[in-house]
Amino acid sequence: MNLSMTELERDIIREILNIGLARAADSFAVVAQEKVLLEVPSLDLLESEDILHRVKEYGANHAVIQSDIRGDFTGTTLMFFSGQHVQRLSRVCLRMQVSDSIQVNELQESLLLEISNIITGALVTQLANILKARIYGAPPCTFTGDTGALMNHLVPSESLQPLIFSIITQFSDQGNSVELPLMLFFDRATFEKILDIIRGYDFLGKQLAGA
Repeated sequence: MNLSMTELERDIIREILNIGLARAADSFAVVAQEKVLLEVPSLDLLESEDILHRVKEYGANHAVIQSDIRGDFTGTTLMFFSGQHVQRLSRVCLRMQVSDSIQVNELQESLLLEISNIITGALVTQLANILKARIYGAPPCTFTGDTGALMNHLVPSESLQPLIFSIITQFSDQGNSVELPLMLFFDRATFEKILDIIRGYDFLGKQLAGA
C-alpha cells in the first residue's frame, strides 16, 4: 500500500480540513467575540524522526493540549500554545491582560481546552460527514508529561503515519494573525482507509463537476 499522496489527494484533504475549520471559526468567533479566520496553509507528511524532533521542540516552550479521535478512525490531535498565543488569546477571548507565559491559571486552561475542543470537533465532524465514518473526538486534556514518552506512544515502530499541518488563526480586531501549530496523527490502518475512500471518489468527474 502506497501511503504517499498525489498533489490532487493532498488538495482534497486540505479542502476537507478547510471546510471543517470554516465551521470551527464560527464557533470560535462566539468565544472570541471577534471575527476569526482559520485555514490550512500547508499540509505535509513527515517521517517519524522529523515529527519527534518537532514535538520535542514545541513541547519545550508551548502548552500542549491533546485530544484523541475514536471510532472507525483512530488518531490524536496535539495543539501547541506558546506564551504569545496565551497572551493574545487571553486578551481577545477573556479580556485579560497577562504576561507572555505558558503558565496558565484555571480560566486560561479552560479557554485552551475549549479552543482545542472546537477545532478538533469541527475537523472530526467534517471528516465523518465527507468520508461517511463514525468517529468522534474525546474531550481534550492538558498534556504535562514528557513529550518523548508521548511520541513513543503515538509513533510505535512507525505504525503511525503522521499528518501535520498548521492552523492560522486571525482576529479581525487587530489585524494580527496567530499561528497555532496543530498536529494530527492517524494510525496506518486509518490513513489507508482515508486514502482508499478518497481514491474511490471520482473527484475530477462527479464530485467536482457537480460543485
